[in-house]
Amino acid sequence: MLTTFAVSGYRSLVDVVLPLEELTVISGANGTGKSNVYRALRLLAAAGEGRTVGAIAREGGLASVLWAGPETPRKTNAQGTRRTKPVSLRLGYGSDEFGYLTDLGLPQVDPGRSFFVLDPEIKREQVFTGPFARPASVIIDRTRAAVRVRGDGGGWRTVPQTLDPSQSLLRDLDDGDSLPEVLRLRHRMAQWRFYDHFRTDPDAPSRRAQVGTRTRWLSDDGADLAAVWATARESGDDRGLTRAVDHAFPGSSVEIEANNGVFQLLLHQPGLLRPLRTGELSDGTLRYLLLCAALLPANPPPLIVINEPESSLHMSLLEPLAALIADAAARTQVIVVTHSPELRRRLEPSGASIELLSEGEGTHIAGQGLLDVPRWHWPSR
Repeated sequence: MLTTFAVSGYRSLVDVVLPLEELTVISGANGTGKSNVYRALRLLAAAGEGRTVGAIAREGGLASVLWAGPETPRKTNAQGTRRTKPVSLRLGYGSDEFGYLTDLGLPQVDPGRSFFVLDPEIKREQVFTGPFARPASVIIDRTRAAVRVRGDGGGWRTVPQTLDPSQSLLRDLDDGDSLPEVLRLRHRMAQWRFYDHFRTDPDAPSRRAQVGTRTRWLSDDGADLAAVWATARESGDDRGLTRAVDHAFPGSSVEIEANNGVFQLLLHQPGLLRPLRTGELSDGTLRYLLLCAALLPANPPPLIVINEPESSLHMSLLEPLAALIADAAARTQVIVVTHSPELRRRLEPSGASIELLSEGEGTHIAGQGLLDVPRWHWPSR
């Protein structure tokens, strides 16, 4: 389980360390940084697949994702945006097993001799055990091109391989001694699932019948909704799904229609002479069924992050949605980013609640004093 998520220099997240539980609900008013937390988590997950540089490029490059305000925003009468310290975007997490952090900065290239003057460079990376990096817990340490790993006796060994500025040790390090830890960490991060505003328009993939295969987890676009449901049902682990549907729509049930390998989800509702196909469902009903499949697959991923699940749902569905999320958190770790005070209130008995605040000086956590911040250490360059 992730115990800590730390980010520095990403948009409004100037320097934030969030404590995480099995269920963590992140809320706040518009402009306080909720979406930035969600995006930063996705950016960190991209590091597990060596896609950090490309993910930043899709957001407009390093200059677009950096905090745009004063270098020390909480300093009294801070003015201006001129930087005196190295440009840095830092992301990391700690867990009850391994943790990882990375520090990205501006490229050291000649604009007249390179096409890639906007690509961020990886300046530091560390893999460690436990909730935060400390000298005794770091097992792999990368400084620019050089990598060293901790041996069985506790001493450091320099790896002969050097890494390019765009290469990550999670993806590109070729060292037999450290490979088991790297593979385990990378595999874990690659399994994190993120869901953000499912499409429910008439052309949405989830409204069309699809060729079905055994599917562990719902895709980002929800195209394999019926396949995920069928996988859970065939494995005998669809009781939670059945309960969630009946809770939201009493007396209703889901049927999976399979014709020559093409799957279609049907919803039976009381009073109707025939079931409705996904193409006929209302936006709210379809979105709720997608959330059911995302949160309650047969074999849940180690982390599910959902951004504003209440979007397009009627108020009457907030109570079933809260129960659905709490049910999912009993099986795996769930982080919910929400704009709804009502959903947050309903989830508070089941997990930790974090409220984000911002007065134009960057995002901070309501009620988090200096002694409340989880322990975290960013290594110097």
